[in-house]
Amino acid sequence: MPQFLILAAVGAGLYAGYRALRSVGEKMAADMQKTQDELRQRAAARTDAKDLGTLSYDPISGEYKPKARD
Repeated sequence: MPQFLILAAVGAGLYAGYRALRSVGEKMAADMQKTQDELRQRAAARTDAKDLGTLSYDPISGEYKPKARD
């Protein structure tokens, strides 16, 4: 009879551990989904870079600057 009690206790512990791991996994999945949704919203709200047109190299300053429009 003691073997049955030990087996029952081990079984109950394994079941409790399974439920706890499942709960943590569901919370992680929900957090990941929330994060993905936030990233998609940020990407959709992002604006494109301003088009400066053709750039020309200024050897004096060593920088590229927009060409003057005539």
